[in-house]
Order: sequence, then structure tokens, then C-alpha cells
Amino acid sequence: MLPEICFMKVLVTAATELEILPLVNNNSSAELFIHGVGAIHSIFALSNKLNESYNLVIQAGIAGSFTDNLQLGQTVAVAKDCFADLGLLHHGTLSSVFEMGLASENDFPYKNGFLENNLPLLQSLSLQKVNAATVNLLNTEKNYNKLIQQKYNALVETMEGAAFHYICLQKKIPFLQIRGISNYVGERNKTKWKMEKAIDNLCINLEDILKSV
Repeated sequence: MLPEICFMKVLVTAATELEILPLVNNNSSAELFIHGVGAIHSIFALSNKLNESYNLVIQAGIAGSFTDNLQLGQTVAVAKDCFADLGLLHHGTLSSVFEMGLASENDFPYKNGFLENNLPLLQSLSLQKVNAATVNLLNTEKNYNKLIQQKYNALVETMEGAAFHYICLQKKIPFLQIRGISNYVGERNKTKWKMEKAIDNLCINLEDILKSV
């Protein structure tokens, strides 16, 4: 049971309606917002939407896992995220913009190059907490994906998570990012994915969170 927290206005947002379709079909009382796929669409749409006053914003969606330590269909909560492919790939070495000297890794809203969520509600969730890596390009190259995973100690890959963290931190709005694991990173054979299971479990966990707040 989660602690009771008095949030007056909650927004649930996702890249696509498909990712939260059970919630849509169940006529949830939550306000829903689709921000589009990828970091650029997310930041533009959310920067406008979040000019309204919200006490909590939840981003929900599917994600790929870098490791089989996470089960397909499992729901996780993201503790910190990053723009994993914003930088330089040179001779098999991946360097961030911070390592390139183009930005400071501790300039707000970054902390050691990551976009962290320190909301107490996050820690109270029973969901496993993970690091995520946000990318613009989904990739089947195993060596490249291994570079991303190891450099950022990431368990999951998303296309919008870091953008969501960035805008919420900038606007000082409490937030959660929760993800259903639909596939393993690099696997493009969708017969091996568990998208329906991931979405169903994601929305069940999302409903539990909404009831608690």
C-alpha cells in the first residue's frame, strides 16, 4: 500500500495511445495526453501542456530491456535517465557532450550527467527502480547497444524518457516515469515481443498508482 499523498491534479502522458490503451478503454478519470514519439516531439508538446498546473505527471509507455534480468511484461519505474546518443561515437568509444566539454554535467537539471527523479513517491513504489537510456535511433547493432548499456549502467531503453525528465525538472513538477518491458533491445522480430502483456501490466500498475494519489 502506497502512502496517501494529496495530489490535486494528475496528468498521464504517453508517446502513443496504444501504450495506454487499456487505461483509455477503461474510461479512467485521469487526464490523458499523447505527446508523440521521440525526444523532440515530447519536449515541444509537454512544454506547452505543462504550462497548466499539475501536481503530478506520469509518463507511461513500453521500453526495451538491455538485460534478461528483467522479464518481458514486467513494469519498472525509472529513477534516472539520460540522452544516451547525444555526443560522439569515435573508434568504438562513446563520449557524452559533457565529456566533450560542450556542457557541464552538473548544470541544472543534470546531476552527474543524468536526469534524476528524487520524488519520495517513486521510492515508495513496489516496482523495480532502473536507470534508463533515451535514444533517437533504435539499433540492432549489438556492440553499439552494449556501449550504451555499459556507459550509462542502463537497464532499459526508451525514446522519450529523458525528454520527459528534462521538462518536468525544468518546470519543477513532480513526475514519475513507468515502463512496461515489451522486448529486449536489438530484437526486431516482434513475434518474440510481449507487447500486449507489457501494456496490460503497465496499465494495471498505473491504475494502482492513480488510486493511491
